[in-house]
Amino acid sequence: MTRTILLVGTLDTKGAEYAYVRDLIHARGHRTLVMDAGVAGEPSFEPDVGAAEVARAGGASLQELRAAGDRGAALTAMAAGAARLTLRAYGQRTIDGLLALGGSGGTSIAAAAMRVLPVGVPKVVVSTMAAGDAAPYVGVKDVTLMYSVVDVAGLNRISRRVFANAAGAVCGMVEQAAPAADDTPLIAASMFGVTTPCVTAVRQALETAGYEVLVFHATGSGGRAMEGLIADGYFAGVADVTTTEWCDELVGGVLSAGPARLDAAAAAGVPQVVSLGALDMVNFGPRASVPARFRNRTLYVHNPQVTLMRTTADECAQLGRIIAGKLNRAVGPTCLFVPLRGVSMIDADGQPFHDPEADRRLFQALRDELDTDTVDLVELDLHVNDPAFARAMADRLLAWLPRPA
Repeated sequence: MTRTILLVGTLDTKGAEYAYVRDLIHARGHRTLVMDAGVAGEPSFEPDVGAAEVARAGGASLQELRAAGDRGAALTAMAAGAARLTLRAYGQRTIDGLLALGGSGGTSIAAAAMRVLPVGVPKVVVSTMAAGDAAPYVGVKDVTLMYSVVDVAGLNRISRRVFANAAGAVCGMVEQAAPAADDTPLIAASMFGVTTPCVTAVRQALETAGYEVLVFHATGSGGRAMEGLIADGYFAGVADVTTTEWCDELVGGVLSAGPARLDAAAAAGVPQVVSLGALDMVNFGPRASVPARFRNRTLYVHNPQVTLMRTTADECAQLGRIIAGKLNRAVGPTCLFVPLRGVSMIDADGQPFHDPEADRRLFQALRDELDTDTVDLVELDLHVNDPAFARAMADRLLAWLPRPA
């Protein structure tokens, strides 16, 4: 079946490269839709969507961008325009995948367009930036980055092979039919190593009841991915056992999921059960990487690459207020489960992060701030990893969900 692949790029500087991959895609029997995001000059061939249209969609004038000579402002506007037009084209079902080639600027424009597409839509970018920190480009979407090896600056023995592979990759992706999925409702769950027993038990209970559970590792990117998929409407319910990413956001650890963590389910009205898993810890890399201002804090070397820092009583009180504020905005069924005997595997009697006062401050802040007309509050004299605690969370979520067919 013939598919349409969107090519997003700067045709004023990389027209020959785009013409090359366009022709390869046509040779495979597919169509292309070419979008020009170049600002510096005229395209080397006529695109389907011109740069002036992309600029307008980004809230700018192409003439003014050229006159201003501000590369950063131009990239921002063209990225916004490319993203808006890509989403519109996808909504109109006129594209099936996206391919781009570029350096840092071209990659930033193309990646912005790719990140607005749902998971599963083929997205391939050949980039000089692919061998470095790719997080700003990928976000939490399934963007495929291919390192260009040489600069994206003309056609040569190396670049032809790399570009041909990229064209073949995106063609293969749009040709590939995923196996038909069943209609089993999906549940999202969040987990850390120190909350694994709880989440495993919750998952097993939900799966026994006929649901499919997708578990996200609460490492920042995991939390962002979960929030994004919740917002995209993938989930019937959420078992957010492990809200630890808020510790890193508040204190300055390395695994923050950003300030929007806990927003998606609340805004969408998705039934959710939430707990306080691993709110006793902030994450850093190897011990030597811990900032000097934290060196006198309670630290625990989880492994050579991960050092954990115990949250203080004041930080726990702040975390309680933040989580209460997030959950108070929920428009759907929401229940907060509080494990009074500890929030992680190492927050228990005899364990290195056992700090009853810090936990007490966390729990009290939640009692003080939570709107119990909006959010059910369940306090259990159990540890987060006790089987009965997991059972209680699973039972409450199941009570709100329709039984799978």
